[in-house]
Amino acid sequence: MITTFYLLPKPYAVKFSAWFIRFLVFIPVEVRGNPDPDAQMFLINHQSDIDIGVMETITDKDLAWVAKKELFNVPFFGLVVRLPKDIALERESKTSLVKLIKECKDRLDHGRVITIFPEGTRTESGKMKPFKAGAKMVADKFNLKVQPVVLVATAWHFSNKRKDFKPGTITAIYLDSFVADKSNPEWLNETHDAMQHAYDEALSNLPKYHKRRIS
Repeated sequence: MITTFYLLPKPYAVKFSAWFIRFLVFIPVEVRGNPDPDAQMFLINHQSDIDIGVMETITDKDLAWVAKKELFNVPFFGLVVRLPKDIALERESKTSLVKLIKECKDRLDHGRVITIFPEGTRTESGKMKPFKAGAKMVADKFNLKVQPVVLVATAWHFSNKRKDFKPGTITAIYLDSFVADKSNPEWLNETHDAMQHAYDEALSNLPKYHKRRIS
């Protein structure tokens, strides 16, 4: 699979590898809502290391992932973000914000879609952590069109705590897109609440064993 990155032009190598990972773990995805062809940033909740592979296979966009540096070293899944020119966050670095803004502009100039886990870390409980301000700063800076994407119960299929795979269908929900408005200081919190509501509503319709395993 690593060789594929070098033989195929990007982003095709990334998409191929993401599909390969999904095939290995037998995970179909049910997509709800409509992806916005003009979206410039995706905001995604984060439960599991498979989230990157799932997102890469439900869009044909060339995604530029913004993720903590540790995620780039995750076996198999880290390959999807490590070899392309994605953006690794170093939380301890005093210059990380300046670097983030600069690198995001570079990726946007090359037609890529900035893709962020705004919680900043995984949570398997189903209750999203407060969103960090970095996503809002980037979106406000460049007046980006933002589309939230909700992944439901990915921690049930692969838990980083249990380190086991469970087959089944993942639900991915595209919410309505919007243009970031710096005059509204609450849009990130409002997006958090909308994503949590969509997650809870979708989860309520899943089999009971899904809810039991991830709660």
